[in-house]
Amino acid sequence: MELTEAQLYVFIQQYFLPFVRIGVMFMVMPVIGSRIVNARVRLVLAVLVSICVAPFIPAIPQVPLLSLQALGFIVQEVLVGVVVGFSFQIFFQMFVLCGQYMAMKMGLGFASMNDPTNGVQTTVVSQFFLMLTTLIFVSVDGHLVLISLIVESFQTLQPGHFYLQPSVFMQIVNLASWMFASALVLALPVLTSLLFVNMAFGVMSRAAPQLNIFAVGFPFTLMCGLLLIWVGLSNFIDIFNNTMVFGFDAVSRMLKL
Repeated sequence: MELTEAQLYVFIQQYFLPFVRIGVMFMVMPVIGSRIVNARVRLVLAVLVSICVAPFIPAIPQVPLLSLQALGFIVQEVLVGVVVGFSFQIFFQMFVLCGQYMAMKMGLGFASMNDPTNGVQTTVVSQFFLMLTTLIFVSVDGHLVLISLIVESFQTLQPGHFYLQPSVFMQIVNLASWMFASALVLALPVLTSLLFVNMAFGVMSRAAPQLNIFAVGFPFTLMCGLLLIWVGLSNFIDIFNNTMVFGFDAVSRMLKL
């Protein structure tokens, strides 16, 4: 059996373009794209998924591999993977930002630790919310749903047959504004309650100037903040569910599913 150069080009394109889209998403998406997961593991997962998906993808236009048109196809696949993975990172970072708001108001802004998933310094409260969100996300197979979305996207955004519209990138910008607003709304009960606690200590300091407000106020504010977070965890599942449903819907709209 003879294998011509044209047949080799077709074979490489049929498997390489799906691998680029899936591999980039694995590098950017939450959980699998974190630094905890070894890059070799992500590479193997991308190869396995690409091998399973490639036979079901419609025929890809045959263009020379070393050409500007082939480069354009690769860039489009990279952008699709980044759009899917980065969009879902925004939903995870909403919980991190909410923890930042609470920690700053509670006086825990100095209690920072290294985030192993992103390699940055975050507050302890943010790390707690991120770990809780990650565990729930994995337990409900959210990562598998995200992989299924990128696999289904090959039917609506066929490699070599589409161009990403500027409206897709505007949706990501709108998601960034949604992240700040939602984090503030989620942290608002704790922020409001601690505001009244601080106002009460202000009145106490005026009524009893000899009272050391810093020695009494800081631990009391910290305990009140932790108690309010504990009470608010009773609604965390509903908040997580609404956020993930909104996130999957947003990604589906971007992929035209």
